[in-house]
Amino acid sequence: MGNRRNNGSNASFAKRRRKMKEGLDNKNPNEDTRSPYVTTIRENEKFVQYYKMQNICPEDEWNTFLETLKTDLPTSFRITASCDIEAKLLLKLVEGVFFTDLLKGEQSDEQKHSEPFCLPWYPQRLGWQLKITRKDIRGSVAYYRLHNFLISETGNGNISRQETVSMIPPLLLDIKPSDKVLDMCAAPGSKTAQLIEALYSGSNSSVPGGLVMANDVHNSRCYMLVHQAKRLNSANVLITNYDATVLPVMNLDENGHSMLKFDKILCDAPCSGDGTLRKNADIWTKWSPGNANNLHGIQFRILKRGLELLNVGGRLVYSTCSFNPVENEAVVQRMMTEAQGSVVIINANDKLPGLKTVSGLSQWIVVSKDLDVYKTFEEVPEKWNTQIRPQMFPPKEDLYNLDRCIRILPHHQDTGGFFVAVMEKIKPLPWEASVTPSDELVDETKVNNYKRKPKKRKYQGYREDPFIFLTVDDPVWPEIRDFYELKDFPIQCLLTRCSVGKKKNIYFTSPSVKDIVKNNQDRVKIINTGVKTFVRCDNKSMECNFRLAQEGLAGISSYIGQKRRLQLTRNDLITVLINPTVQVTSLNEATKDILENFGVGSCVLNMVDKDFPVELVGWKGFSTLKAYINGECRLHYLRLLGVDVSEFGNIYSLRLLSKFSL
Repeated sequence: MGNRRNNGSNASFAKRRRKMKEGLDNKNPNEDTRSPYVTTIRENEKFVQYYKMQNICPEDEWNTFLETLKTDLPTSFRITASCDIEAKLLLKLVEGVFFTDLLKGEQSDEQKHSEPFCLPWYPQRLGWQLKITRKDIRGSVAYYRLHNFLISETGNGNISRQETVSMIPPLLLDIKPSDKVLDMCAAPGSKTAQLIEALYSGSNSSVPGGLVMANDVHNSRCYMLVHQAKRLNSANVLITNYDATVLPVMNLDENGHSMLKFDKILCDAPCSGDGTLRKNADIWTKWSPGNANNLHGIQFRILKRGLELLNVGGRLVYSTCSFNPVENEAVVQRMMTEAQGSVVIINANDKLPGLKTVSGLSQWIVVSKDLDVYKTFEEVPEKWNTQIRPQMFPPKEDLYNLDRCIRILPHHQDTGGFFVAVMEKIKPLPWEASVTPSDELVDETKVNNYKRKPKKRKYQGYREDPFIFLTVDDPVWPEIRDFYELKDFPIQCLLTRCSVGKKKNIYFTSPSVKDIVKNNQDRVKIINTGVKTFVRCDNKSMECNFRLAQEGLAGISSYIGQKRRLQLTRNDLITVLINPTVQVTSLNEATKDILENFGVGSCVLNMVDKDFPVELVGWKGFSTLKAYINGECRLHYLRLLGVDVSEFGNIYSLRLLSKFSL
């Protein structure tokens, strides 16, 4: 094909060869021409000047603040709170095994400084922070074991690696199991995972009445959301791909007579990101005072649309990972001015006891990208009028309690920087009073208060397969229903992505999500919803062509009859989890008697225990039994059952175990 860089020709190579023959090319082919490694630059004079003028931290703390920003961010993680029993067992394991190992023996001052630190404000001691480097992992068996444990449990959805300050906004939403929750700018999805956990943690049902709708404007980033949601195996999640500034109203019925409003909304807006300097050091050289000016408008439009989609009495959290008041207090103040008393800022300073914060700013400065300071909009030169707007300037007096917003500074608790404002909608927004539900559904431009109709949105990314919901007349339903003795099962909540041909996977979704998907997939690009529940398994020995999937078992377990359930003792369950397949003859006598007349095929393995009940998908062969789960899931349950899994402690053994598990 030739050299692509030279338009397909070999001219450059030929010229080089002629020079070599003529002795003109003295370049040594063995000479190392690589440039030396350059240390990451963590300096920016404009950054220092700008934030000193903004007074974002006390003068006597400035040097500490700046020095902390130049250090690497500690590792932080949280234990998934969806299942209270498993969360407590995992916490006990973390504190009692892994952290105890780290604290054994004599420690240097550096090692003492890197001891695990429980975040005092995170509920139930489920949030942790520690300084761990690659050097620590290589030089310490304890750190190596902890590292592999975190990788294993993160892949299985039981632990989430997440920046400390990123954990704060979802906690301030105070989510209940019945809430309809919207995450407007959700990717990459760590906060979305927290929202899903919150929906389940206070619920007595395996399928709560509420839902989480995660949205992102970037098509490719939506698949990061899919990955996060799949880790938690929730039937109450749907992922959409839309511009958050014009996110449409969702129909709740096929006639369009009712619309969806949310009880809780997270508006984690796109920002300049200078609060993440410790994690993303390249921002140091890219940072400019003008970045915030360019983002202010879109941040305001996203916040405004969020409040329009919020129920009266609902709560919205606006947050950014930026220090800049133009992206933070200025956006909130502009929204409060337009809201005319229909929205209030809630004092969030005392909502998370133990979290060190500073109050929001009531005064700030506005500058150009050249760092020219302007006290009023009238002072702004005409050339900057499109970048600096009148709404960016601070009020003469704080009419909206901007001091109730919270700022997190890195040097206070060894974290990144963050801004959070908690807002409550106490009555309809002024422009909503003249808009009826039918108006919103017919002409969304009225709700957004646009003067002109927005351009038609272009289709981006992959064209998704349709969501096809099953009915009682579907030919695959009778065999599934009868084989698993499904009683009063909501068949209308099962869906596939296959409009023609054999159904490969069948997914289960909650009734609330089902209505939204069914009535809106032609209007809104829905990327994903539902949890895998039944998988085609054309096994001649099995009466049903679909096996159970572990991912969806929790959501449908209450509907499954006793015919395909197998009660195991603790020892039998451990045996099944340790071995890829187990001969029935090696199990407990009572278990063997039950299996004698137990048909071949997919089944549910139960261990009844008041302290730790377990329910897994299994497979009964002619003379064998196995757990039909992946290797990470096996390790998780073995750990919680008190089994030493050190022989599977590295990632290579984990992959090997996974290979023989399914």
